[in-house]
Amino acid sequence: MFMARVLYLLRHAKSSWDDPALDDFDRPLAPRGRKAARALAVHMDHKGISPGLVLCSPARRTRDTFDLVRAGLPPATKVRIEDQLYGADPADVLRILGRLAGDLASVMVVGHNPTMQKLALALAAPESGLERLTANFPTGALAELSFPVDHWDKLAAGTGQLTAFVTPKDLK
Repeated sequence: MFMARVLYLLRHAKSSWDDPALDDFDRPLAPRGRKAARALAVHMDHKGISPGLVLCSPARRTRDTFDLVRAGLPPATKVRIEDQLYGADPADVLRILGRLAGDLASVMVVGHNPTMQKLALALAAPESGLERLTANFPTGALAELSFPVDHWDKLAAGTGQLTAFVTPKDLK
């Protein structure tokens, strides 16, 4: 049976730069980022977002973001820390997705820019309303793309529909 695929691309929430000596990998969320992630959790719960799997970068700010948005997802949501997402480019993310099981209907990737924005722009069909996404993919933003394919390894440039794009400012 054919089942479309839904991909959620979540950029980590606003991180803190309070400690300039801290390694990039170890930067925590700023208070503004924690607030945005909590608002996003409420949004996800309200919209019924329920990915079959979450792939999260191992960086602290992505894990902290996911820890807060997780409250808006079903309790049984499966999560995998994917080391390759830290420093990944869009092709790396596509390779990771291409190895996923065919029975997964939806996946959320919690990662970093510019990768999240570049990947969304590459995968979305030009007619799917990309103006806001082209202008900016701010911290804490979530893009939802739908694909008429039966397996994750068939994701290709211009084949997805951007079905939703929400930023922290939208949730105020």
